[in-house]
Amino acid sequence: MSLLEVENLSVWYGPVQALRGISLRVDDGEVVALIGSNGAGKSTTLRTISGLLKPKTGSVRFDGRSIAGRAPHSISRMGIVQVPEGRGIFDNLTVEENLDLGGYLVRNTASLKKSRDHVLALFPILAQRLKQPSGTLSGGEQQMLALARAFLAGPRVLLLDEPSLGLAPQIVQNIFRVLGEINREGTTILLVEQNARLALRLARRAYVLETGQIQAHGPARELAASDAIAKAYLGTSLGNSSENAASSD
Repeated sequence: MSLLEVENLSVWYGPVQALRGISLRVDDGEVVALIGSNGAGKSTTLRTISGLLKPKTGSVRFDGRSIAGRAPHSISRMGIVQVPEGRGIFDNLTVEENLDLGGYLVRNTASLKKSRDHVLALFPILAQRLKQPSGTLSGGEQQMLALARAFLAGPRVLLLDEPSLGLAPQIVQNIFRVLGEINREGTTILLVEQNARLALRLARRAYVLETGQIQAHGPARELAASDAIAKAYLGTSLGNSSENAASSD
């Protein structure tokens, strides 16, 4: 069942057209990846879904309801929560205060406490940093905090914009492990990620976006096995057997 549907979406920045009639869907319980080069329109897609940008044409439907043009806070209340590129945490607030903001709209106190305990178990370093100003955290810790804060909002769909950007490989592996766990627990994820190899490993399906248009889509494993996709986004070709083995993990 499709939980999130985008159809014929066009978005402009002034005189520049950023999205050119794209359509995609995210089914309930899936991880779907958006991959493509810088400037392809990936972040614009997420920002439009979350209400930060208004489309010129097209529709966005969530759980059967039209949400295109709604205010961001209204969309967030419905269950679509975005972790933006750059994390968007409040540097001057403590880790605990940032987490409190994530759960601000959750009415059920017992449920919120359970979710908070869960995210601190997923990211135990945050439990040790609760009283620490968030601006003093490392980049990896800040990304963990951004994910934990979003999770506390109780998302049905988590929009992730470049969660691995600028992070050490070991931190990235840990974050993607947690994302897999969150998804297995029932959270649907739409992922924009510069590391196409990792994105295609995590995702069930993927879309390739270039110059504001969908150029290819399908099962993530099939896209990872495509020679054209491998050359363009994975930094290899199918003639390299060791890279092939990695892309099929």
